[in-house]
Amino acid sequence: MKATWSGMIQFGLVTMPIKLYAATEEHPVRLREIHIVDGSRVEHRRFCRAENREIPYDQVGRGFELADGRMVPLTEEDLARLPLPTKRSVDVLGFVPFEDIDPISYGRPYYAGPGPGAGRPYALLVEALARTGYVAVCKVALRSRERLALLRPRHGMLILQTLLWQDELRDPGDLAPSAPVSDRELGLAEVLIRELIGIDVGEVRDEYAHALEQLVDAKITGAQLVEPAAPGAAMDLMTALEESVRAAERAHGGQSARPRSSS
Repeated sequence: MKATWSGMIQFGLVTMPIKLYAATEEHPVRLREIHIVDGSRVEHRRFCRAENREIPYDQVGRGFELADGRMVPLTEEDLARLPLPTKRSVDVLGFVPFEDIDPISYGRPYYAGPGPGAGRPYALLVEALARTGYVAVCKVALRSRERLALLRPRHGMLILQTLLWQDELRDPGDLAPSAPVSDRELGLAEVLIRELIGIDVGEVRDEYAHALEQLVDAKITGAQLVEPAAPGAAMDLMTALEESVRAAERAHGGQSARPRSSS
């Protein structure tokens, strides 16, 4: 893999070189933009407002817009001189239990591979984090901005997981329901959860691409698509829970202990 960032991890007086590598890659099915009148491809061009003409890519740069609308051009050399310590350093701020980090904050994961001469301190940090159950909260500058991140162990390596800043998390407001639930409903829901415990996520497949291929083939050949079965009519909550538990028991070939009715 090609490294996307290189620098140092610093915690206490311990310093070690690392390189970051993208830990994930998405495989989206991309649809093209077309002109609906004739089906031809739509192109996006780089257009200069001041000169009222299209310009080539090698004339496109970046700039910072001031409050009055003026642009301050910034070159790659300018950005390289940015007075930010975390440009080349993963600055460890402290350690917290892994469960204290709410997954809603998770951003992108990176493999943090050891650099030259970092074998021993790297292995020590991985093992220490694994034993204690703690993760390192840190700051690092990636992709033209400073980010909060955590370092955690996984399969003998360090993962650097970027985190959203607190002001990037949206308040849900009053989205949470206020409807009460009964002890009987809660008991059946717990039984259903126990019946459905255990799933191999690695065996779950993305069906979207296949469904899209079927749709495209039907559009070309004029064939009829087989529509998936529509969801059944809404049941009373208790009935739906009881039927779900019975179905789960049949699927797993076992009998679960049912919660007793509350008197």
